[in-house]
Amino acid sequence: MSGVISKEMPLEEIEALPWYHPKMTRHVAESLLMQNGTDGTYLLRPSSTEGELALSVRAQNAVKHYPVTWNGKKFKFGMVNFETVEEFTKHFINLPLVAGESGVLTALRYPYPKNVDEFNIYDTVRVHAEFGSKKISYTDKPHFQVGSKEGYLTKLGGNVKNWKYRWFVLVKNELKYFRQRESKKPIKTLDLSQCIEIDTDITKGKDLCFKLEFPWRTFYFYASSESERKEWMDLISWKLNLLKATPLEEAGAASASTASTASTEYPSNW
Repeated sequence: MSGVISKEMPLEEIEALPWYHPKMTRHVAESLLMQNGTDGTYLLRPSSTEGELALSVRAQNAVKHYPVTWNGKKFKFGMVNFETVEEFTKHFINLPLVAGESGVLTALRYPYPKNVDEFNIYDTVRVHAEFGSKKISYTDKPHFQVGSKEGYLTKLGGNVKNWKYRWFVLVKNELKYFRQRESKKPIKTLDLSQCIEIDTDITKGKDLCFKLEFPWRTFYFYASSESERKEWMDLISWKLNLLKATPLEEAGAASASTASTASTEYPSNW
């Protein structure tokens, strides 16, 4: 759910921005930017944290979300304060660079407009039928969450037991790792639907280490900071919980008493 913006915030000026999307949720922002955006595409939307905005940015292979706060007098984005919406907007004209915990810089180049013209055409329905009263199994129902993240982790090799610095990309239920950020082809793609467990690890003598256990191998990684490790683990754990959730057995079983217990929201601290 999108948050409620503080009444003290100059809403009329914010809503006048062509790249502010007033009804957009985090999920829609991720889906839209992953599908249509490119490295440096960004948009402004309400945050899930009440009284804040969020800047969603398409990086190379993932979408990052940064808070934009309002203290009653000034906006704060990153380490810079802006007294007016005009100052805030001018900042983006100068193509600012942003980076999170990974330290990888992204230039904010392309604002994603809230109004995009599309060719107006509709298909005609030629066949329309019902399957009858037979129950439909939802065991193989798709998971619509995107939940993307990218960044560097150091990974323990499989055959040669040395640690290698790799670029990781997590989108939907696939965790890919590459030799370098610029590499086009991944070294390996891990299907999280096959993952048994994620946990911290102290057996490899590395701080900030965690592991992913599969039936055929256990992968070990360590992050550059505790917050970065926590972010990777929180997001992967959330995806694993969704994959393990009991599926709905009937189309009409979406009530609170019969629905899956896994949340469809993103981790609150992510």
